[in-house]
Amino acid sequence: MRSADLQPPFAPSVTSTSAPGAIATLRAGDELSGVYACTRKDRLTARSGSPYLTVELRDRTGAIAGRVFRDADLQAGRFDRGDLVRVTGRVERFRDELQVEVRAIGRAARDEADPAAFLPVAYRDLDELDGFLEHLAGEVRDPGFTALLGDLLGDREVRAGLRRSPCTRNGHHAYLGGLLEHTVAVATLALEVCTLHPRLDQDLLITAAIVHDLGKMREFTLGAEIGLTEEGRLLGHVELGLRLLEERGSRAGLDAARRLALAHCVLCHHGPDAAPGRRFGSAEALTLARINALDAAVKGALEHGLHPPGAG
Repeated sequence: MRSADLQPPFAPSVTSTSAPGAIATLRAGDELSGVYACTRKDRLTARSGSPYLTVELRDRTGAIAGRVFRDADLQAGRFDRGDLVRVTGRVERFRDELQVEVRAIGRAARDEADPAAFLPVAYRDLDELDGFLEHLAGEVRDPGFTALLGDLLGDREVRAGLRRSPCTRNGHHAYLGGLLEHTVAVATLALEVCTLHPRLDQDLLITAAIVHDLGKMREFTLGAEIGLTEEGRLLGHVELGLRLLEERGSRAGLDAARRLALAHCVLCHHGPDAAPGRRFGSAEALTLARINALDAAVKGALEHGLHPPGAG
């Protein structure tokens, strides 16, 4: 499959510009009206015995505290921590800090805001990464794998999902577009390793590198923060990816032996320890696990340091 054979339906860029009401531009006395990420929500009691809420509102420019005194319990039922919320209020100065005296707050409608306005995004150009992905897919010659990749990369939703999804919630590539960036990195390493070790099945390894994390498109929710879908929480991205590949592999006419070899690579891409009772059944599965870990470790070190909290 050549890159020219693919007709990529590029998704809209996830980058966005600062809107009026951006938190970094607020001053005491400003009226506030807009959609923000609610990253903290606490119910407290004033000295008078009346309940009130404290919240933290964020956008990509910063964060500001808010207080909800009017109908606190009623308004508390209209949103949860982690929601995108529509807020009206007035910016005041309290103890030398800006805060919002909130008049009204509630969960924003699904189409009112783009998560890209609140979540970190990839620094690398996504169109450029898309081009690299097509080039890498073009290195696959096996007709069955070519048909599978053509089916996947010709799907508008898949392409948009790759460009939009993070790779993790708090670890490596934890930003919009992180999945595409990581996929391109792992597939690039796969191609280089095959040059060094020509006995490897290049078609299998590159295909596995491109598809190994596709389940992450269905694992995460995007809102005020990166969260987990219910199927992501219960099944995880490996199982979700295997289900997608089984469906698309059958549709693309990929024979059973090749589907099995590909599924094994995906199943073991975190190493056999992540799949109890299993061992690497092919050199390609072992290679994928090693290069996947390499990119994750290098990116994690660059983003969080050599010894991030909780790292082994």
